[in-house]
Amino acid sequence: MAPHPLRRLAASGMAYQSAGLVAGVLAIVTLPLYTRHLTRDELGAAETLLTWIILASILLRAGLQEALLRHWFHDDDPDRRARLARRVTGWVLLTSTVLSVVVLVLAEPLSRLVLGESLPGPIRATALGIWAFTNLEILNALLRAQEARRTYLVSALCNVALTVGTTIVLVVVLDQGASGYLLGNYAASTAVLAGLWWSQRGLLGRRTTGAGGRSSGVDAGRVDGAGGDGDAPRGSDSDSASTEDRDSLRSLLRFGLPTVPPEAAVFALNLIDRQWLVHSDGLAENGVYSAAGKLATLVIVVARAFQAAWPPLAYELSDEEAPRTYANVVRAYVLVLGWMIVGLVLLRFQVTDLLLGPEFASAAGALPWLALGWALWGLTWVFTTIAGRHHATGRTLPSALLGLAVNVAALAVLVPPLGATGAAIALVAAYVVALGSAHLRTRRLMHVPFEWGRLAAAVVALTVLGAGLDWVAAPDGAGGILLRLAGCAAAPALLLAVGAVKPSEAQLVRRAIASRLPGR
Repeated sequence: MAPHPLRRLAASGMAYQSAGLVAGVLAIVTLPLYTRHLTRDELGAAETLLTWIILASILLRAGLQEALLRHWFHDDDPDRRARLARRVTGWVLLTSTVLSVVVLVLAEPLSRLVLGESLPGPIRATALGIWAFTNLEILNALLRAQEARRTYLVSALCNVALTVGTTIVLVVVLDQGASGYLLGNYAASTAVLAGLWWSQRGLLGRRTTGAGGRSSGVDAGRVDGAGGDGDAPRGSDSDSASTEDRDSLRSLLRFGLPTVPPEAAVFALNLIDRQWLVHSDGLAENGVYSAAGKLATLVIVVARAFQAAWPPLAYELSDEEAPRTYANVVRAYVLVLGWMIVGLVLLRFQVTDLLLGPEFASAAGALPWLALGWALWGLTWVFTTIAGRHHATGRTLPSALLGLAVNVAALAVLVPPLGATGAAIALVAAYVVALGSAHLRTRRLMHVPFEWGRLAAAVVALTVLGAGLDWVAAPDGAGGILLRLAGCAAAPALLLAVGAVKPSEAQLVRRAIASRLPGR
């Protein structure tokens, strides 16, 4: 019997982000090292460039990551899957290499444009980051398509270990500042990327035969042909031809490219905030914003786990079971992430004092808002896959652009009086608007029976718990801290009491936990 969709999603998410969880814990543990060896300016510069790397990667992948997953589950023929993998990896390797060379050549003017200062060293490290991160994301998508969870986990753990070790050496021992912080991340990724290419050599190097027995072992760059699905029976010559057309690079780009503007626009919200702070308040204030983002790591890990695990499940579901599963997944996501955000609201002062030190104390104001912003970002993938299931991948672009407009307006209003905290609030406002609009624009494609009553109960209960206790409990002292901890622990019971969680669901969770206890 197939596993329950929520259980499968959790298992996949744990597999895909177990290393991310380890990395998140290590990032929090090592954060005091970095904040004591990097100035606010250096951390602000490095984190801004890290965000640029991710945005550049979204553009370079051209939606081929999404197209790979969609087409992989459409056809289980090994030869066609091999062609699909080669076309996607080959194109992304080419485009990422070209852009990385351009960034290397233009390092000096780019540093003045992006950072407001002459810092070519970090820009050169960014060139390596763009190349390594983009190609590694494509290889990770290929592993997810194959549901090769063990390989994914081993490679990710190796990446974490190499990254932490290299970054500590470059930043703490050799005092290489922002350049060392960036190189520590992406030198490790380059080594892992080489290992994954080697492990996938059987798939990526396979010679396949297309329609009519023609060898297609070197067709990775073919761009001609862009037919439809065809109506001939599977296995016929016409079906082979139409499938080859469907899996041509042009056809893959036709599916994937419309996903790029909305995804890039949604992610650009995280970049606009940083660039606004850089040019209005300077790199130091952006360093405070970036430090708050690092403290939101555990929320980011869960959001990224959902992002990695959700598309394979979302595309494989039948039209009958998809709507209910989408609704259940969204409610589970809101409950889990909401609880985590309440914890950050109530304990933000202690976390900031412990991990950042006095120079970054003002990050406590931005922390819960950034955590909420990242949680909302994870939900955007629900609407992306609804559009993808119906080949309407451009449907969410107006929503993303609307979010960008709201973000810019909110930044203009909130940053002058509130600094980094104002930028974080602007991010949340933008994602709320973008998500609401995306829901309205995709609901005709698939009616998802969201349980609005239970969702509203969860949001209201968690908001009252977090904001109420934050208002009445002292931010320091044993009594205040104990009261805040008690509030965090009481959140599940409160969610059950207001009906956000069904009693049967709570019972299932208790049984699942009990079954994993020693001796059971």
